[in-house]
Amino acid sequence: MARKTKAEAAATREALLDAAENMFIEHGVARTSLDQIARHAGMTRGAVYWHFKNKADLFHAMLQRVRLPFEDLVEELDDPTLDQKPLEAIRLACMSGFLRLEQPRYRRVHSILLHHCETFGDIDPLSMQNEMAEDTCSALLKYFNMAAKLDQLRPCLAPDIAAQIMQAMLGGLFHDWLRNHEHYSIYREGARLVETQLALMQHAP
Repeated sequence: MARKTKAEAAATREALLDAAENMFIEHGVARTSLDQIARHAGMTRGAVYWHFKNKADLFHAMLQRVRLPFEDLVEELDDPTLDQKPLEAIRLACMSGFLRLEQPRYRRVHSILLHHCETFGDIDPLSMQNEMAEDTCSALLKYFNMAAKLDQLRPCLAPDIAAQIMQAMLGGLFHDWLRNHEHYSIYREGARLVETQLALMQHAP
């Protein structure tokens, strides 16, 4: 019985997060109340407060379902040889991230963060976006440093500059695609751009 209760609680939490996604994308975060989310999920406001302290807590939980830490994307590749091929690790992690972003939930939640969320209360979308960008740039720097030590990065290109260039390209691609996701695939376009960028950065033997 306890296991079933735990499973039911988890299902309720997921249903509330699903409802929040739908309401946020339709009305915006600031104009969506917890009552509206509860009704959309077919539940009571009490059910919301059982799982989340407030709307900010629910919002952060929604983001956590789609977070794509760059380091995690590399680890998921489960390829120990990538320690000797850091630029390839960057490429493959980017491709994995692009593929994930094309899933409706990932696209929807990131669209909420970028286009349907105002700063209020404990929700600061700009701070969240900056944190995600800084995390990605920090992870990229690790792999560009590895590439430099292995003489795989162009000698005239400092690893920190390479990381900033790649982060800027990825961020621009991501923002442009969210505005026009019906018109092209971020996986296909991203592959072309990332491969071209890395080729320009690589030290030719």
